[in-house]
Amino acid sequence: MVISATRSDTGESLHATFASRYVRTCLPRFKMPAEAIPKDAAYQIINDELMLDGNPRLNLASFVTTWMEPECDKLIMASINKNYVDMDEYPVTTELQNRCVNMIAHLFHAPIGEEETAVGVGTVGSSEAIMLAGLAFKRKWQNKRKAEGKPHDKPNIVTGANVQVCWEKFARYFEVELKEVKLREGYYVMDPEKAVELVDENTICVAAILGSTLNGEFEDVKRLNDLLTAKNKETGWDTPIHVDAASGGFIAPFLNPELEWDFRLPLVKSINVSGHKYGLVYAGVGWVIWRRKDDLPEELIFHINYLGADQPTFTLNFSKGSSQIIAQYYQFIRLGFEGYKDIMENCMGNAKVLREGIENTGQFEIVSKESGVPLVAFALKDSSKYTVFDISENLRRFGWIVPAYTMPPDAERVAVLRVVIREDFSRSLAERLVADIQKVLHELEDHANKIAKIVNVSVQEKPAGTMVKKSVQEMEKDITKYWRKLVDRKKTSGVC
Repeated sequence: MVISATRSDTGESLHATFASRYVRTCLPRFKMPAEAIPKDAAYQIINDELMLDGNPRLNLASFVTTWMEPECDKLIMASINKNYVDMDEYPVTTELQNRCVNMIAHLFHAPIGEEETAVGVGTVGSSEAIMLAGLAFKRKWQNKRKAEGKPHDKPNIVTGANVQVCWEKFARYFEVELKEVKLREGYYVMDPEKAVELVDENTICVAAILGSTLNGEFEDVKRLNDLLTAKNKETGWDTPIHVDAASGGFIAPFLNPELEWDFRLPLVKSINVSGHKYGLVYAGVGWVIWRRKDDLPEELIFHINYLGADQPTFTLNFSKGSSQIIAQYYQFIRLGFEGYKDIMENCMGNAKVLREGIENTGQFEIVSKESGVPLVAFALKDSSKYTVFDISENLRRFGWIVPAYTMPPDAERVAVLRVVIREDFSRSLAERLVADIQKVLHELEDHANKIAKIVNVSVQEKPAGTMVKKSVQEMEKDITKYWRKLVDRKKTSGVC
């Protein structure tokens, strides 16, 4: 008779996913664990924590792209292990970057021929692009001052107070004084006249913003160019302009082709743009384009050969993935001029629907413009009962992430909410957001009225002429007492 036995292999334990010992204890947070865990357990643990993040599609604070076509997703995953900097090993990726640079340069009317190569570079975003452009301006200014035998240790840059924080980073990291044109209530972009007044012989450039982060407005680059040209002629200086087109660079060419803000203006020497904003690529790609080759000092370009052939590089970092460069090229050839134009028109249409819906509540004043970046920035007409910060916090209950912030100096008194309209923000989502804003307004109004009623009742109970000054504990007791009066105990079921 054959006797069979069951062999238990302790190395392959069978268990339900959430009965595993790996999810019963907390994993180390600040020190690497001593032992390995199964790959499925590691995946499940991390995936569960990530569920606590917000939904990127409902993050209306961000200009950054949160949706791309599945075909592009496949290209991204197929190239995620390619190092962008290794030009010799990945020549096709290098070629795609060069094609993107030239397409953007032509889009911005760079003075180059059809067969000429544009001067530009791909970056991890507009922050790096601005750092590189700023370094080029600083070095050119220093070289010129040295040649003239003049001091070159106190460079400055003129911007509006509405610039993104990366400009402050550039100034602090690279020791350049930042001279800001203050804002004023009702005018939330840089005033060209005041900007030119701040220009002196140590100014390396004036930075104009095509698409203010605060309200999406395009600054008047042409007016700035004309005023600065006159001042340069009067003083003998040659102060140039850089255009920070992070948000608006992929909008203006398609919706406002007649607007002169780019290389059509002679003082514009460099432009940065974010591929991961309205360039319609996932986060991790920006571009900086120079007008001519001599606007980028050769001494800033490094040449290396330890990855293969001679490879010129001008970046702040070294290694990075190739995926976003490839994704940018995909969008350019997939959509073309017509496709980008259609998407931007649709975004502006959805912004109009949202703006009208918010205006119809009667509670808000719109501070953004109908042209510019497709966003809606709006302030409460009356903040005595609740603030935009209360509205922002309550909208999170519905999944919406809508930022609330105060304006920079000298318009700090104004606090606004801002909704950025991206490609994946549909008309139905715009209508739903308006409905949820109305719900929040109703709830906040109702809550404010109830609190006011409690306070009034409490005041009436005090003797005439008595000073009313309540502690937090007293207020809590009054509120609890009031709500108990509203509860009909006969209708309660005893179920929590």
